[in-house]
Amino acid sequence: MESISDLLRRTIRDVPDFPKKGIVFKDITPVLGDAAVYRRVVDELVTRWKPRGIDQVVGIESRGFIFAAPLAYALGAGLSIVRKPGKLPWETIRETYSLEYGQDALELHIDSVGPGERVLVVDDLLATGGTAEAVGRLVTRQGADLVGYAFVVELSFLHGTRRLGAGKVDSLVTF
Repeated sequence: MESISDLLRRTIRDVPDFPKKGIVFKDITPVLGDAAVYRRVVDELVTRWKPRGIDQVVGIESRGFIFAAPLAYALGAGLSIVRKPGKLPWETIRETYSLEYGQDALELHIDSVGPGERVLVVDDLLATGGTAEAVGRLVTRQGADLVGYAFVVELSFLHGTRRLGAGKVDSLVTF
């Protein structure tokens, strides 16, 4: 059977010069459009994280939701979502983080994760790790145990794993 990494390398589409010239965007929509590949990705995530006793899966807006929801269901865990400011309807906590040219922020409902809960943060792609790191801070501020980060794709040349901690990051394919 083909490895998950090889399958993803074959399925993910490169889009040159998106969103700007010089960038090669890794497009996961072919993964989502192929039922067998999408199922295999979710099944692989479940296999890797089931033994870790996850209580809550936290999906990062917006492509992280695509993988976090079926993963939470299969793990028997709750699903929490992190969104840009002003998108969640109830009381939130906010984490501001630095971007290459400025700052951004993310919010989490105050009751999404709690003390002692074992939490997995999920997103489609790990680049520099700034967004995931901010989500990790939101989770730990609530007293939860940040078990790790799961990504479908990792761009290793941007060194996001260094920022998040090598022992906490698991990616299905690395470019």
